[in-house]
Formats: sequence, C-alpha cells, structure tokens
Amino acid sequence: MTALLEVEAASKRFGGVVAVDACSLAVRAGTITGLIGPNGSGKTTVFNLVTGYLPADSGTIRFDGRVVRRPDPTRLARRGLIRTFQQARVFPNLTVVENLVLAAPQSWWSAGRVRVSGAERALAEELLTDFNLAPHGSTVAAELSFGQRKLLEFAATLMSRPRLVLLDEPAAGVNQVLVETIERHIRRLNAQGLTFLVVEHDMPFVMRLCDPVIVLDRGRPIAEGPASQVQQDPNVLDAYLGA
Repeated sequence: MTALLEVEAASKRFGGVVAVDACSLAVRAGTITGLIGPNGSGKTTVFNLVTGYLPADSGTIRFDGRVVRRPDPTRLARRGLIRTFQQARVFPNLTVVENLVLAAPQSWWSAGRVRVSGAERALAEELLTDFNLAPHGSTVAAELSFGQRKLLEFAATLMSRPRLVLLDEPAAGVNQVLVETIERHIRRLNAQGLTFLVVEHDMPFVMRLCDPVIVLDRGRPIAEGPASQVQQDPNVLDAYLGA
C-alpha cells in the first residue's frame, strides 16, 4: 500500500527536552494505524508537527507524496489532512448544526448567519443522523456532554471530506457505550476508504481496531507491526513496564 503520510527524521526540542527525536514513520493509505507509547513519548507532539500546530526543528513531512514545506492546519485540511484533540475543540456558544457548517470548506460567518451550500447542508444533516446528534441539532455545544462534544468534533472533521484523520485519544474520558460508538464509526468510515492515525491510551481499543501499531518511546519509534506482535515485543514491554 502507498504511504499517504510520511514523517522522516522529524525532531522537536522544548529547551533542553527532546520531545521528538529524529522520528520516522509512515501511514499507509486505507489503514487504521495506531500510535501508542508511554506518557511523554512524543505522540501528541508528532501530531502537532504533522498538522502544523508546531514547527519541526528538522525533518521532512510528506502528505500524498508531496513535501509539506510549511505545515499549516488550514491548508492541510483543504488538502485532506485533519485532526481532533484530546479535549474536543468545538464552538461552545454555537449550535451543533452551526459547528458542522463552520467546519465545511470555505464556509464563513457573516452578519450573524452561516452561509452554506446545499451540498454542505446535506452532508451536515447526514452526519447529524450518522452520529446520533440530530435531536441536538439546535442545542448549543456547551450543553452537550463531554462524549457528545467528542462525537461532534469527530463529525465536524468529516465536513471537509478528508483523506486522513488524526484522532488524538478519541476514547479518553468517554463511557464504554460511546467508545463502542466511536469505534464503529471509525470502522465504517475506514471501510469507505478513509485513513486514520490514532493516538490512544486505551490498549484494548487499539488492539481491536488498529493495524499496524507504531510504538513511540522517547520521541522515536521502537516497534511497528500487528497489534498481537507489538504487544509481545521486548522493547515495548520495557518501555511500558520498565522491566
């Protein structure tokens, strides 16, 4: 399979702390790739470098075969690469529908009214139904539960019709029913051709869902492969258990 995302020798320091250390990894098109590692291993920093929320000190990032010279979240989203966050980022004072509409490409806010094409509105309505948010369409996002806000953020990423979605701890702080719902959505969307890179601490979730799994430790990969293989790797056991 072709690599949709490639990170080559990327590094990032914060003062004297090396967060990402000459990290190289690839996400193949059509996969649900897991990115795991102990706390402080650099997972979220890698996400931030890839999506342009932080500049890399060195290294190369390629998306869809093209070098991303100055990663920028907005430009990358237009090209089909988008992410979620550990704490769902939604507009708390806007309704669920308005949050979706504003996530659509080239949507804009003018004179207190969201302008949106018929196709974008149809997609928003479809996503509301798919994510069981239709009953909350006119509810302001601040009134949603934590899990519902995560679903809303996930749904909003799809308004741009992405090719690759980076999910940062989608199951964190979410009850088991919503974890199963999120997992079901990921599987369904992947079957339709969407590629995922997933950072998650919930190991049963990762082991059920992701293939391959990449393990980071101290800012660089130490293992990669099927979940069943990775969880038996001595380097991985040492990183997690210190044994």
